[in-house]
Amino acid sequence: MDLHELPIVLASHSPSRKLLFEQVGLSFEVMVSGVDETVREKLSAEETVKILSKRKADAVSAHCLEKAVVAADSLVSLGSKLLGKPDGPEGARQMLHLLSGRTHRLVTGVCIQYRDREKLFHCATEVEFFSLSDEEIDDYVTSGEPIGKAGSYGIEGRGIQLIRSIYGDYANIVGIPIGQVVRELRRIMD
Repeated sequence: MDLHELPIVLASHSPSRKLLFEQVGLSFEVMVSGVDETVREKLSAEETVKILSKRKADAVSAHCLEKAVVAADSLVSLGSKLLGKPDGPEGARQMLHLLSGRTHRLVTGVCIQYRDREKLFHCATEVEFFSLSDEEIDDYVTSGEPIGKAGSYGIEGRGIQLIRSIYGDYANIVGIPIGQVVRELRRIMD
């Protein structure tokens, strides 16, 4: 079977992840897991995103026999701090102040399940922010773009102006390391 014929379920409501799947020509449907995203233990960003992506894949796979399920979760790691999605505009402002003028890691965990096979991995990309003024942060938060985004920014939108440099996979910052996902889907089909 050709990869483009494989029935795929994306276990995410993220418009950015959907866009990446569309850009590489994958045929897929969306099914949101609705699982609790709380991780009680103090774990690394890598461990946390892998646990959450597996939890999402497990929830969706139960309803999707004979389909490949792809689930993902992203966090920003700044030293020992883990930043998920902001709880509103003030939370977004606080996160952006923390990231201003610093380098952080955006870490995405991915779980792919197909039949009796599973591939669980993570991808980390380093992102350096410019030093941001209060006015720049307020302008960006007012745009609404930070809401629903790990670390309160989206590189695929207006957030690109906040970023001085990246080292690693650009698509990972957008939402999922799509190149690696495509390769893992091919492997899991064999």
